[in-house]
Amino acid sequence: MREIQFREALREAMNEEMRRDERVFLLGEEVAEYNGAYKVSQGMLAEFGPRRVIDTPIAELGFAGIAVGAAMNGLRPICEFMTFNFSLVAIDQVINAAAKMNSMSAGQFTCPMVFRGPTGSAGQLGAQHSQNFENWYANTPGLKVVVPSNPADAKGLLKSAIRDENPVIFMESEQMYGNKGVVPEEEYLIPIGVADVVKSGSDVTLVSFGKMMLRAHAAVEELEKEGISVELIDLRTVRPIDYDTVINSVRKTNRLVILEEAWPLASISSELSFMVQKRAFDYLDAPIHRITSQDVPLPYAPTLVDAYLPSVAKVVEAVKAVSYRL
Repeated sequence: MREIQFREALREAMNEEMRRDERVFLLGEEVAEYNGAYKVSQGMLAEFGPRRVIDTPIAELGFAGIAVGAAMNGLRPICEFMTFNFSLVAIDQVINAAAKMNSMSAGQFTCPMVFRGPTGSAGQLGAQHSQNFENWYANTPGLKVVVPSNPADAKGLLKSAIRDENPVIFMESEQMYGNKGVVPEEEYLIPIGVADVVKSGSDVTLVSFGKMMLRAHAAVEELEKEGISVELIDLRTVRPIDYDTVINSVRKTNRLVILEEAWPLASISSELSFMVQKRAFDYLDAPIHRITSQDVPLPYAPTLVDAYLPSVAKVVEAVKAVSYRL
């Protein structure tokens, strides 16, 4: 197998699905002539032409509505937001149209479409361009929410998302577009809603997803030096959540730490903590710990950005806190 960048894996997924199915098309700001704001769609205009790779005005509500209407009428759009911060302008179309159309039409209409783009902090971009909305969208029945952490998962999950009959929110990190990883050359799909046990362990279960998996990996390496065996799980998707994989792990390790980038209130870690204590309370030998971003708008100063975000040190500290009886 070869190593390719995260952006290249996404591009391969879109190219393969567009060659496979002429109903699939891409629209968004700068996706065509400029080859994508992060060069994810580089070369796609040349191959598929302006009818299937479409530059839009800076009008998220408008082009999201066009995408929803296209999906209702038999096409399969990929609607790219330059950042999911801008999806707030289009959120009525996502929440009140795409997510509810199948239910409100009694199954007469479906919305097989993907809303994709970067999420979360990307350095000094300020409070309005550095937010995580995974938990917002995961709160909405009718949507599926995918947050991949590596190029191989990104490709396999995006292909599954494009083929899904439901609207899928597909969230990437612009800090990961240049990251490289091993990606199979042959055709493959990764099913939505199945977590990945990245590393087996016996002492503590550590659960994360998306960009935070990089810090989880680094924390696991530090903890292993001190003799703490961590079972690391990548959720991959946050709606639906693969509760069974997490709970089965907790029944083995008896301890749980959850790492995510979003704010703490009503987060994915809140939901996961509830379900684990509901279904595996008797197996827990320590309180569940979680690490999130600080509960404030993201500051601009680089020192404050570091203080705001989850860190490897905070993960190590949390794992040690639940491991005090080892």
